[in-house]
Amino acid sequence: MVVDEINDLTPGPGQVLVEPLACGICGSDLHTVDHAHELVDTARAANGDLFNFDPDQDLVMGHEMSVRVTGLGRGVDEITEGQDYAAMPVLLTPQGRRIPGYDNTYPGGFAQQMLLSPQALVPIPNGLDPKFAALTEPMAVGLHAVNQSSIRQGRSAVVVGAGPVGLAIIGALSALGAGPIVAADLSPTRRRVAMQMGADGVVDPTQASVFDQWVDLADGATAPVIFEAVGVPGVIDQIMTDAPPQSEIVIVGVCMKPDSFRPTMGIYKRLRLTFVLGWSPEEFVTSLHNLADGHINAEPLITAEVSIDQVPAAFVDLADPERHVKILVRPDL
Repeated sequence: MVVDEINDLTPGPGQVLVEPLACGICGSDLHTVDHAHELVDTARAANGDLFNFDPDQDLVMGHEMSVRVTGLGRGVDEITEGQDYAAMPVLLTPQGRRIPGYDNTYPGGFAQQMLLSPQALVPIPNGLDPKFAALTEPMAVGLHAVNQSSIRQGRSAVVVGAGPVGLAIIGALSALGAGPIVAADLSPTRRRVAMQMGADGVVDPTQASVFDQWVDLADGATAPVIFEAVGVPGVIDQIMTDAPPQSEIVIVGVCMKPDSFRPTMGIYKRLRLTFVLGWSPEEFVTSLHNLADGHINAEPLITAEVSIDQVPAAFVDLADPERHVKILVRPDL
């Protein structure tokens, strides 16, 4: 990773020039640094348009953003120059839809300038600090995982992994009124943040089973909805082995290596597995209002704010879960 100068940008027709105010470093960004070729190859094999970039060419990452509009392209009249927005990483071009942050031509939020489509911008409500608005995208990932499950208010949940995605899931579950919520993570720091985000109990999986804690907190009448947010080989099989019969397991963690589990375990226990990714525009808007209206307090997630020059070091620092949960890049620093 290097910090360098690139050419200034000019918005084309129907485009908006923005200045990123804050941009979170995502687990997908970490995966891109270490596994770019695997991400691209798998996405192409899945016939998807995500990670559609050349991993051997330069890439300016960053897709969890709040921005300030600094210029309008021809035909844009629904956006106010100088106003702050939460931003989805979407840019419509004559060549098709692009995802800034995962595109070799269009830079992402770890930069002083970006191009976005006006449809990608959502006004920040209630005077929410733009640095918290930058967490809308990861919160939407958590909300989408919850929405893709069958969980409802009052039903219990188990969250395995309390990294940023797991914590976003906990926040969405708490805002929904689901519970009790039990979370498992190796890190004492992340277990503490999980409680701040709405978990009713936490477990160190090296010391106890998360499902023992679940039995203690829940009535046990209804099997829990389990969210896997680790992405390490062997975790899915372990969850399937330990889960109560008829549990629902939602796979959110991105495992970059081949993995295996025993289908017969799922058959014998009548388990239900769902794999999820991303979010919808409606979930993005809902997540922004959850933050602005106080339904989710994301302040415990932010453990550092860094300048663009400090981004390479921040990627290294994020390897230590005791030091950091979410680092924001602030191009204005």
